[in-house]
Amino acid sequence: MRFSCEADFEAACTKLVINAARILEAKGASAACAESLTGGLLSSEIVRVPGSSLWFREGCVTYTDGAKERRLGVPQAVIGLHSAVSFETALAMADGMRLTSGADIAVSTTGVAGPGADAEGHPEGMAFIGGSTPFGSCVKELRLTGDRLEIRQQAVYAALKLMLRLAELV
Repeated sequence: MRFSCEADFEAACTKLVINAARILEAKGASAACAESLTGGLLSSEIVRVPGSSLWFREGCVTYTDGAKERRLGVPQAVIGLHSAVSFETALAMADGMRLTSGADIAVSTTGVAGPGADAEGHPEGMAFIGGSTPFGSCVKELRLTGDRLEIRQQAVYAALKLMLRLAELV
């Protein structure tokens, strides 16, 4: 989903966060996020909503491979075999964030915002959104379009949609 302006993006995200918050608060559950592609934008949209401290444990930006390994426990072999922009890395990021934060659910973002492809040849707009619950994990692969900010916004929106679905499952 592309947004015509910043206000539309913020309104769409706020709606998703409020819905997830209601569910998580009712269940006494919590959420966390690990970001690479979105560089903190996901956490920013979550904490924009008053009361998020009741259910949002933490967010972290793990922009480098080393940060993903150190902070989230993503195995170096996963990044070495599949790269940072992969299904496997998004999955390991989400699982690592959930486990290290103690949250009930976690989402992750990794991908290429551009401009252009990354050093490994992944095209601009390629993104993976990971999700983790105690009952299982999932990853969604996306092909996003637009400029760097638009790609990051679309990834945030997709991550929030996934967070809402995961909240319904715990």
